[in-house]
Amino acid sequence: MYSTDRPIYRQIRDVIISRILDSGDGALLPSVRSLAAEAGVNPLTVAKAYHDLQAGGLVIARKGVGLFAADGAARTLLAQEREQFITEEWPRVQARIEQLGLSTADLLERA
Repeated sequence: MYSTDRPIYRQIRDVIISRILDSGDGALLPSVRSLAAEAGVNPLTVAKAYHDLQAGGLVIARKGVGLFAADGAARTLLAQEREQFITEEWPRVQARIEQLGLSTADLLERA
């Protein structure tokens, strides 16, 4: 199920990004219709997510063939995802660790 804190198309975009990171450059991506059916969302929502990635040069459409991860997309997305984690997610994680009084040893013990 999708969270209400972010638009659904952004969450679908994250699913596509995850697939590109897992499969690499040149990977065939699911069609708008198949991803919409899989995710249980309107095809227009998926199309908006793909359009966003195409506008950024990360996804290319080959007419009559399908959608593909562009050359260099995996490297670009990995850099973007790392930066987002460090600037947006890590501060929340770090604050929660401090709030709970956890030490590095506590965390590494469970790793």
